[in-house]
Amino acid sequence: MKTHSLIPTATALVVLATLSTVHAASDPPLDSALYAATATAAYHGEALPLNAAAINLLAAQAPSKVSGEEAMAAATGEPGAGDTTSLAEKTQNPISDLVSLPLQNNFNFKTGAAEGLQWIMNVQPVIPVTLNENWNLINRAILPVIAQEELFPGTGSKSGIGDLQYTPFFTPNTGGDVVWGVGPVFQFPTASDDLLGTGKWNLGPSAVLVATPGRWVVGALAQNVWSVGGDSDRANVNTFLFQYFVNYNFDDGWYLSSAPINTANWEADEKWTVPLGGGFGRVFSIGKQPMNAQLQAFKNVVSPENAADWQLRFQLQFLFPK
Repeated sequence: MKTHSLIPTATALVVLATLSTVHAASDPPLDSALYAATATAAYHGEALPLNAAAINLLAAQAPSKVSGEEAMAAATGEPGAGDTTSLAEKTQNPISDLVSLPLQNNFNFKTGAAEGLQWIMNVQPVIPVTLNENWNLINRAILPVIAQEELFPGTGSKSGIGDLQYTPFFTPNTGGDVVWGVGPVFQFPTASDDLLGTGKWNLGPSAVLVATPGRWVVGALAQNVWSVGGDSDRANVNTFLFQYFVNYNFDDGWYLSSAPINTANWEADEKWTVPLGGGFGRVFSIGKQPMNAQLQAFKNVVSPENAADWQLRFQLQFLFPK
């Protein structure tokens, strides 16, 4: 049986099992054509063409093994509480099997000698691919879209795209509460302005470890890249990134999150940028489209001169579960 990606198979079966009761008890009752259409929709996991009274009755009559919220989700085509919690956990795992499109907006305040505002929207598509029964390939790309005020005297304001990054994570398909992935990092000199990128082709290793005990999703991602080509007049690149993430999930898709990005520029005298902070988020639906929204704030407790003082991160993520 093919079911909607947000409707558990058991729930679809419950819908089919209770349709006859709904047909007889709803007021007004379903006509024969609508009853047939409803049964077909339930079988294929689509939203059910029931009137409001029938939907409420279906949710109330759901057996104890399937919650009324799940039955309501099956009837409306929208995710229930259990689905949103599961989706929230997947959004917090960088190597989950979830196709998604995050739009991560970072507002960097008091940046540069001029203490200007810098906005970076990272367009971050995630596309998992099953290689075989033992291995998955999680394709992650990041394309920064940047707009910034004049950060240093004489540079003027700038806007455009930054350097594209692509990381294919190879991860074993073993299941369990602990998963890991490794892969190369490729950075391409795609910036539309010299001030928005490195001007170098960069390459290095990346690794991620994730644990999901109970309602927690915790882990860390690390990478280091070196320049291997590009403009010889530009500075060499040797940078490190370490992001730990701690998430606790509540019911109805709500969660608390802390995922600061720590960086080090090994070529600089003042190497480290270390932020502290966190925030909250929620998985929800707009119609049948599952979404994830998240808001976090960070204070740079260690940073080079002219780095941002603090950062506000707002992310809106489109989710495409299987």
